[in-house]
Amino acid sequence: MTRRGTPEADLQRSVVQALRFALPRTAIIHHCANEVSETGPRGAKRQAILVGMGVHAGFADLMVLCDGRVLFLELKAPKGRLRPAQEAFRDAVQAQGFGWALVRSVDDALGALADHGFTSRVRPARRMAP
Repeated sequence: MTRRGTPEADLQRSVVQALRFALPRTAIIHHCANEVSETGPRGAKRQAILVGMGVHAGFADLMVLCDGRVLFLELKAPKGRLRPAQEAFRDAVQAQGFGWALVRSVDDALGALADHGFTSRVRPARRMAP
């Protein structure tokens, strides 16, 4: 299902579906809803409450845990760019030895699994040279 104006959400649903198919049933694929979309004072108050409860700015869209491995996936639309908080999160995660990948397609997600040593039942499509 594609919804108008939600390319990253549509991508995320497709990636989660592909990961659930590709990974063993024991894998955990988790999305942490860490941002409040409500504007104004109520939204600011809710965001402050979440930060106090441990929400971390720039946290990746998906976290994959499987067979002792951890991989963080940041999903972006084709022209989407990382915010500074997302870059800082990426750098901190990689400095601690965890996997992190920028994902713009299902093939990117499957490629990230392979790049980080995850056992998968599917492989990303090979890209044809122009």
